[in-house]
Amino acid sequence: MHISVIIATYNRERYIGRAIRSLISQSFPNEQYEIIVVDDGSTDRTRYVLESFGDWIKTIALGEHKGLPYACNVGIRKALARYVVRVDADDYVHEDFLSVEYLYLSLNAHFDAIACDYYVVDENENHIARKNADTDPIACGIMFKKDNLVAIGLYDEDFLMLEEVDLRIRYIQKFNIHRIELPLYRYRMHKSNITSDKKSMQYYQDMLIEKHGNTSP
Repeated sequence: MHISVIIATYNRERYIGRAIRSLISQSFPNEQYEIIVVDDGSTDRTRYVLESFGDWIKTIALGEHKGLPYACNVGIRKALARYVVRVDADDYVHEDFLSVEYLYLSLNAHFDAIACDYYVVDENENHIARKNADTDPIACGIMFKKDNLVAIGLYDEDFLMLEEVDLRIRYIQKFNIHRIELPLYRYRMHKSNITSDKKSMQYYQDMLIEKHGNTSP
């Protein structure tokens, strides 16, 4: 087992199947990675979608909605592999996503994490823009060494938004994240994106500044 893929989901019945299908269709050997889906207390039909994938995935069902960082931490702690990568429940990936990131990370001992470029896509999976993983970083598509995530204390569960920014700031204080100039990740934009809540976003932005000052990842 080389890679653990973590998907934390809450009421994403419309999208979660697409994310999982893109992961079980990887060129990377199936027996060398696991897909861990943490259902964060969904109240829609997410559970039924997950059940349809049977043994392809490992499902962890939380009894109540605990928030994205908590769910991610549950998945990371259960991960069996050396390398951990997060994929959002409403996104999907290229078929060579795991193979390429694993190759870069495993063959470069001085790399602590690897991030790929990505396409922003719309509801119909049309490409809107190509993004640079260094200048426009996102939470997902980054393959970390699990031990390093544990060393920095995983996600701060107080950050119900911008949890990835806080994690990245703490990570690069001790470790490095290298970029692959290949758009292997697909970041889906839709009306229910959590990042569209501007008032809450400002609240957690203020929390970041209080915790880290004006440091940017």
